[in-house]
Amino acid sequence: MSGAAPRRVVVTGLGAVTPAGIGTGPFWDLIIHGDSAIRKISCFDATEFRSKVAGECDFDPQAHGIDPAEAHRLDRAGQFAYVAARQAIADSGLDLDRFPKDRIGVSMGSALGRVSSFDHWTARRTTNRFAMALGGADGRGRPLSEAEPSVIAQVVAQQAGARGPVRVVSNGCTSGLDAVSHGVQLIEDGQADVVIAGGSEAPLTPVAVSSMDAIRATSAYDGDPAEACRPFDRNRDGMVVAEAAGVLVLEEAGSARNRGAVVLAEMLGCGHRANAHHMTGLEAEGSDLADAVQEALHTAKVAADDVDYVNAHGTATGHNDEHETAALKQALGSRAFTVPISSIKSMVGHALGAAGAIELIACAMAIRDNLIPPTANLYDPDPKCDLDYVPLIGREHRTDIALCTGSGFGGLQTAILMGAPGGGR
Repeated sequence: MSGAAPRRVVVTGLGAVTPAGIGTGPFWDLIIHGDSAIRKISCFDATEFRSKVAGECDFDPQAHGIDPAEAHRLDRAGQFAYVAARQAIADSGLDLDRFPKDRIGVSMGSALGRVSSFDHWTARRTTNRFAMALGGADGRGRPLSEAEPSVIAQVVAQQAGARGPVRVVSNGCTSGLDAVSHGVQLIEDGQADVVIAGGSEAPLTPVAVSSMDAIRATSAYDGDPAEACRPFDRNRDGMVVAEAAGVLVLEEAGSARNRGAVVLAEMLGCGHRANAHHMTGLEAEGSDLADAVQEALHTAKVAADDVDYVNAHGTATGHNDEHETAALKQALGSRAFTVPISSIKSMVGHALGAAGAIELIACAMAIRDNLIPPTANLYDPDPKCDLDYVPLIGREHRTDIALCTGSGFGGLQTAILMGAPGGGR
């Protein structure tokens, strides 16, 4: 409507499944203390792999209310999404039975979709393509339906009774951020009043991990697994792959206020760019990510000097960390040298399409508690990464505005600004 005030979007619920444990409590407790959940890969034999460590989740679907038949239908990514969404909905206090179903949307991100199901099927069934297509003699489902990424959003929609827009966003490692951004847009545009948004990823399979090994993106560190991921450190040698899910309940601010919801944070602005440069390479000057950050600042009407914390993409690959450092200098100017920045991937690994979602959860909790998680294993900072990357020990710091950044294969860049409820200051 012409002249109508823009629809504001707030966060009212959080849910997480991470290598730290089930729920946002174990996740926050681990990262704020600088501890690590990275360990030797146990879900398959990684003896011959370049990288032998990962961020694995200890997860029993039946312990979280998923019966054996449903667990078979849903691979780990779907199971994680189901549990994290249930947590987030409970945390929000939403009574979904009393909410118009066509005003509820779902936006979930995943880089690899249901790769664990696909990996399982191709490993066991490719000798008989006809049996594979029909699900085999045991009649246990078709691999196409098992591999479809859309199921990740569908299981959340079924749980919430959502009959509004339901989407899966697959933009590589920015998928979680982009899914949340899409959810924000749905509310701003008036297509929904509530969107359950986030990301889920279960990439710890031989096919997925070996693909990362092949491009030498992963760490070959063979010491203590907890020290394998070293963002911004001179001795970093690659990322550590992880599995996880993070889900946020997004609501139109007026609707949340009217039902008496506890608002955890406000979504202030999003920015998106691509570098049109290379599938995996990054331009050293970081102008693509800088533009995304500046777009987010412009959309949010926030000055660079007002950013209190940056949750960095910080993968611990040589190119990414230098690229991100350069981008933050461009985008934030002198503020880049004084604002606290950290990478939680140093403690939970890189959950690909779910990474941005759990990092937004970390931003919301940093705003809530005025605490900033550290960058673990940052003992010897790279001179090219010369910003305040909060090494080793978390920090008390008033945080009213947090910036979360992400980069994905194909040169995709995303930045999201999140603020304290009611504007903080």
